Amino acid sequence: MGLMREHELHQRRRGRNIGVGLVLAAFIAIIFGLTVVKVSRGDYQMQPQPGVSDGN
Repeated sequence: MGLMREHELHQRRRGRNIGVGLVLAAFIAIIFGLTVVKVSRGDYQMQPQPGVSDGN
């Protein structure tokens, strides 16, 4: 049984899947980068609430 030539439809699907995968990877990288910047700047820390005792 020899190797079969890939159909043109599968080639188009592969190209589309690679494109969607790259867009998804870029989106994840942007979200991860924003999270790292936000946490490293200290914006993620909770602010003390006025009028709420801290238990002491």
